[in-house]
Amino acid sequence: MLQKITPIVKYLLIVNVSVFFLQSVRPGGLEEWFAASGGTYMEAAQIWRLVTFQFLHGSTSHLVFNMLGLYFLGTILERSWGSKQFIYFYLISGAVGGLLFVVANTLGAFGVSYLVGASGGILALLAACAILFPHLKVLLFFIVPVNIRVIAAALALIYFFSVLRDYNAFGSNAGGDLCHLGGMATGFVWVMGRGRLTSLWQKHRTGSYQRKIEQVEKTQFEVDRILAKVHQQGLQSLSRKEKQILQKATEDQKKY
Repeated sequence: MLQKITPIVKYLLIVNVSVFFLQSVRPGGLEEWFAASGGTYMEAAQIWRLVTFQFLHGSTSHLVFNMLGLYFLGTILERSWGSKQFIYFYLISGAVGGLLFVVANTLGAFGVSYLVGASGGILALLAACAILFPHLKVLLFFIVPVNIRVIAAALALIYFFSVLRDYNAFGSNAGGDLCHLGGMATGFVWVMGRGRLTSLWQKHRTGSYQRKIEQVEKTQFEVDRILAKVHQQGLQSLSRKEKQILQKATEDQKKY
């Protein structure tokens, strides 16, 4: 069953398809300035490439499979997280994957000139959904339903061994697979870290609230004691500090 598309996913789909059309009009022209590279130190320093390479694709099948992943997985996450957090997650995860490729390529690890594709970000979506929605099923070859965690684990192993096997091998896709691994790792760390930070923040808020309640109770006890003293001995019996406490309690009460 098709899902209702979310805003950012819709815009990303439009941009990716439009850019691919421009690539077909001028083959190689966009890659020269916008693909992730690292062939030279100057290209490695062009940091905009870490974002722009995610909107370029090498073939129609490359584009179609990535956009299918973006539609199905991205829609789930954007609906769960909201548009702002989703787009940060998607682009940063893809950029981390691209950065790994650029660093490795600059050091001479891969025999390829550039990297294109949204796969790093898409695989980050896969990793995130595998953690957050463990019972989700993915149609393998559009026919066989397979648990999303099985798919994610299998792809991570395939990419890992691909990088080990084809390291420094001209013509392989080890560089692309390193980007895939980087995207998946970023997705995993992001989601796990997000849960941890949320838990710590909730504990902090609970602790702060408890301390505030204790302070209010302590102040109220002191005010009650001072009022009892005034009733028994008169206002002149109060010390300077007791008068200040009473005055502050009166001012705080006027605020509410």
